[in-house]
Amino acid sequence: MKNKQFLLKSRPVGKPTRDNWDCVETDVPELAENQVLVKIAYISLDPAMRGWMNEGKSYIEPVQLGAVMRAGTVGQVLKSTDVKFAVGDYVYGHCGVQQYAAVSTEGLHKVDPNLAPLERYLGVLGMPGMTAYFGLLETGLPKAGETVVVSGAAGAVGTVVGQIAKIKGCKVIGIAGGADKCKYLVDELGFDGAIDYKSEDLKKSLKLHCPKGVDVYFDNVGGEILDAVLTQIRMKARIVICGAISQYNNTSPVKGPSNYLSLLVNRARMEGIVVFDNVANYGKAAAEMALWMAQGKLKSKEHVVTGFDKFPETLLMLFNGENTGKLVLKVDG
Repeated sequence: MKNKQFLLKSRPVGKPTRDNWDCVETDVPELAENQVLVKIAYISLDPAMRGWMNEGKSYIEPVQLGAVMRAGTVGQVLKSTDVKFAVGDYVYGHCGVQQYAAVSTEGLHKVDPNLAPLERYLGVLGMPGMTAYFGLLETGLPKAGETVVVSGAAGAVGTVVGQIAKIKGCKVIGIAGGADKCKYLVDELGFDGAIDYKSEDLKKSLKLHCPKGVDVYFDNVGGEILDAVLTQIRMKARIVICGAISQYNNTSPVKGPSNYLSLLVNRARMEGIVVFDNVANYGKAAAEMALWMAQGKLKSKEHVVTGFDKFPETLLMLFNGENTGKLVLKVDG
């Protein structure tokens, strides 16, 4: 069998282009001990992938030039040399941007397509859902009656953050780009309000929606939006730094918050989060979120694009604000 793969050819400056990738075709390798051959069905596309393409120190090693691009995946086991994994099992893991993966079973997790569609294990029941769950509940520490603001609110993480905050009894305001996304947040997901940063004065809208200020801010975008929210925080506010998608493709140095002294004035806390720190408790979080979904309290939306060869262009949708919900690449098609 032949296997198509996207290899990192060069490190991008600004937004990645098709020229940064090599699409190659190789033979599917034989299995070593305690390995499985996975036929990949869906590939997760996440803003963090842009950071993994850069050289330099981070929370995870960068993808090496000439290596298969790192990505979360779900797929089906075709062959196995590990008794714990049978042919036909469905698994989640970081198998990369390729059609087939011969990988160690360490780090693979079985998933059940009868409980949820496979692509959902890359969204609410996968890394974005875990990021939202642990980032909000363990770092943001929301209390009933508090005001929670989330940026990138129509994305894979933001949609879950807002819904969990509502479940916990908070007032929730989302910041997103475009009227359709804002309507989706309020009408479909139950947010108390939404701000279209593309057409509204952000500071004025924040004052209107959050007259008493912001208790918890979950930041997915950084830049000017983070700066604006910092002017509206309350005493003892918690700011969760999850990502900074507005800065990932900068060709100049990353712009830090100029209003950081608001943290001092309000005795507030700003803390970064990395989802991998909570691996040991993923099962607990998934079980609780699955219950919320069964109760109709937590909704999921996957934005699926079909076609393995479309990977470079589909990845860019994240940075152009073209996706609503979790962006996933379907391999077959």
